[in-house]
Amino acid sequence: MNYNSPIKDTKFVLENLLESQSDLDNETIDAVLNEAGKFANENLAPLYHSGDKNPPKLRQDYEVETSPGYKEAYKSLATGGWVGVSSDPNYEGMGLPFRMAAAVNEYWQGANISFALCNLLTQGIMDALTLVGTDKEKQLYLPKLNKGIWTGTMNLTEPQSGTDLSTIKTKATFDGKDWRIKGQKIYITYGEHDFAENIIHLVLAKTEGAPDGIKGISTFLIPKFLIDENGKIGKRNDLKCISLEHKLGIKASPTAVMSYGDEEGAIGYMLGEEGRGIEYMFIMMNRARFDVGLQGMAISETARQKALEYSKTRIQGIPINKEKGTPIIGHGDVKRQLLLMRSLTEAMRRLILVSAEIMEKAHKGDTFSKQLEAFLIPIIKGWCTELAQEVTSTGVQIHGGMGFIEETGAAQIMRDARILPIYEGTNGIQANDLMFRKTLRDDGKTAFNLLSLIKNETNQNTKIFSYIQNCEETIKFILDIKDSKEALSCVSFDYMMGLGYLIGSWLMNKSKSKAIEKLNIKESDQDFLKSKIVSADFYDTHILPRSNLHLNIVSNGSKVVFETLDSNV
Repeated sequence: MNYNSPIKDTKFVLENLLESQSDLDNETIDAVLNEAGKFANENLAPLYHSGDKNPPKLRQDYEVETSPGYKEAYKSLATGGWVGVSSDPNYEGMGLPFRMAAAVNEYWQGANISFALCNLLTQGIMDALTLVGTDKEKQLYLPKLNKGIWTGTMNLTEPQSGTDLSTIKTKATFDGKDWRIKGQKIYITYGEHDFAENIIHLVLAKTEGAPDGIKGISTFLIPKFLIDENGKIGKRNDLKCISLEHKLGIKASPTAVMSYGDEEGAIGYMLGEEGRGIEYMFIMMNRARFDVGLQGMAISETARQKALEYSKTRIQGIPINKEKGTPIIGHGDVKRQLLLMRSLTEAMRRLILVSAEIMEKAHKGDTFSKQLEAFLIPIIKGWCTELAQEVTSTGVQIHGGMGFIEETGAAQIMRDARILPIYEGTNGIQANDLMFRKTLRDDGKTAFNLLSLIKNETNQNTKIFSYIQNCEETIKFILDIKDSKEALSCVSFDYMMGLGYLIGSWLMNKSKSKAIEKLNIKESDQDFLKSKIVSADFYDTHILPRSNLHLNIVSNGSKVVFETLDSNV
């Protein structure tokens, strides 16, 4: 697959839409982005399509053989120090700001989403250790994880327990010396593979005698191979991968069914305090859901590039007012679809990178940034992954009949994107989170503060102002009927999407303003700067009206849903 990391647009956002510039010089930004982009283009993208055709295999000894070339690519990634881009340098991390990790992760995910999932899961377990691990645990695990010598997983879901984790059956029993874990977990991304010498599983389990419900759940670190206090690998733990899922997409990513404790019980090490597993998981979910939203943006860029490339070479029909032999990009509707793909993708990229900076400030203790981070996370995850469905499907459409043929690769991109609205909390869960926990819980304070920020930064654009007013009225309506929770749950998705489109317009217009400034001082790369203006103008004309469409449904559309009998759906 031909893939080119969108370095130029990344740099434009980092240098023009973010506030934090003093901690990184342009030379460092250039070096990091160029090297990361080169690695993605040359090492990961060529494996993307072949991995889909040659998925991992589970051997008779319960070991997994990954797709050809993947093991070697991971070794190169780890050797280059790319696993812990924003991790603490005291534990072998690069120590770069989180916004740089977000930028680099786009390139990994865009070039090869199946491959890059391993990195995301490893980052998740590093976040958990950073959050609640002891100094000894951090010293033992983090350097190995940052250097890619070990990798990590997250084990939540069970056959009978998906969204409702209070129903998990995995048990942890203390035998006087060790915690012994027994149970089965499903949908474990990279639960077994041949990339690293050890795999550290982060597992939710109920301790013996713990209360029912989520208060009885604790978090355990369960290594594939036991480790002594010096980090030396010992015998294999009592766990194994008993099957790999056959999936619609991300086929090169091994999704394992993991069995713990078929014999004496898998030895696990409690992370943090007993009974606080769900609490820890929810804190980590912020990062996980941000990463999934990032995946939605990244794979949209992949689809956009492939569609653009095809449209420049495919000749079909004679576009109006064009010469015979003009490629299909000359057709008005094809050009419209390409601009749609670009505008949506650029809006997502701006949301991701601006939010990464907000998360940095939140981590440093800024109160407003903490509130804003919590409010934006469900929008990032929900809105971006919904847009990815549209963008990748449009990519297939531009390919025409060839898009429906697997050999072109357009269909694979669409299939791979389909998981994004589902995992790490479905988008229905994101919408309810935004409605009930992020809006009603503080009586709309954070929502109104965000709208004030948007209003202040777009005061030159009277068109956006009317959309902001409509959003304010919608939130007031929500607060007025806050006790009608069933009704609100029926329109929470539209609330999330309406806000997403409005936020996208805010950031696209900030981008347009900066592009105009640079054009006025005669900066180089005029065509690139003009393209930012085109993207913003297209967004406001073709995409922003969707905001009112969704928000008007919030005010008027719940009754027909919640009053419909289940038998009539």
